[in-house]
Amino acid sequence: MVRHVVMWRLKEDAGGKGRKEYAAMLAGELEGLGGLIPGILSIQAGVDHGCPGEGFDLVLVSDFPDWDALEAYQLHPEHERVRALVAGAAASRAVVDYQIS
Repeated sequence: MVRHVVMWRLKEDAGGKGRKEYAAMLAGELEGLGGLIPGILSIQAGVDHGCPGEGFDLVLVSDFPDWDALEAYQLHPEHERVRALVAGAAASRAVVDYQIS
């Protein structure tokens, strides 16, 4: 099984809204992919509670049966649609993909 984790720090004026409000909207869009894209075993998105310092605003944790399913997810048109929403609001991001048992 493969775990895909992405964290984003959003721009102050993300989506013309506050970071927290836009992050909540994006979290809903990301979690909605679970019902649209085959191969997703689980998908969760969360908004930072407000930890002080240089934290991230939004996180995605998703699991796939194998690397091929992750690649198919990344190429899916619905993923591309949501990716564009996030990319337009992101100041930075961090990604890690790893094998889990």
